[in-house]
Amino acid sequence: MIRVAIGDDHQMFAEGLRDALDAIPDIRVVGIAGDAIGLAEITRSEPVDVALIDLEMPGGGGLRALADLDPDTVGLVVTMHMAPAVLEEVTTAGALGVFSKGSPVNQLAAGIRAAATGAVIPHDGENRSELLGLHATPVVDPGAASLTDREVELLSLLAVGVSSTEDLADRLYISQKTVKNHLASIYTKLSVSDRTQAAVEAIKLGFARPK
Repeated sequence: MIRVAIGDDHQMFAEGLRDALDAIPDIRVVGIAGDAIGLAEITRSEPVDVALIDLEMPGGGGLRALADLDPDTVGLVVTMHMAPAVLEEVTTAGALGVFSKGSPVNQLAAGIRAAATGAVIPHDGENRSELLGLHATPVVDPGAASLTDREVELLSLLAVGVSSTEDLADRLYISQKTVKNHLASIYTKLSVSDRTQAAVEAIKLGFARPK
């Protein structure tokens, strides 16, 4: 799972982008900040693989945000300003790539996957298209791939609102202790901490659909 933080002072855009990215199986948005300082704080308070950064926001703007990211976080600029001088400036500042705010979400997702590997994304041309093409397909987390059939059954029930230990045990004809053991295993494999988060991940991964 690729953990993403968004830095953009346009709240509606940031929230819409978060919702679109959270619907993609291998990407999870862990935080949104409206300024450069807040974005840096997110990347330093929890693991963030890729930060999406708007150039124009309070706290020093996108260039300040790039400089203040946690060392383990890489940055992609998402902006309305795509002039050659701007592209050169943000690349010099350390961004691994630049995307227009009008970019399709699947293209941005490919860029996030590429950036998470440390790849520098060309601004245009065949090399850009080829690199993004290589990262166009979601990569299922190894933990999700290792879920057992019984764990998938349990996730399917969580996704449609069956959440109590007793009800899960009754539906699956197993003991409540076994349910708790399966849940503990699921939490570890999906990197989640509760049943609600597990249900959301089940929907994103395509193991279940809510009714």
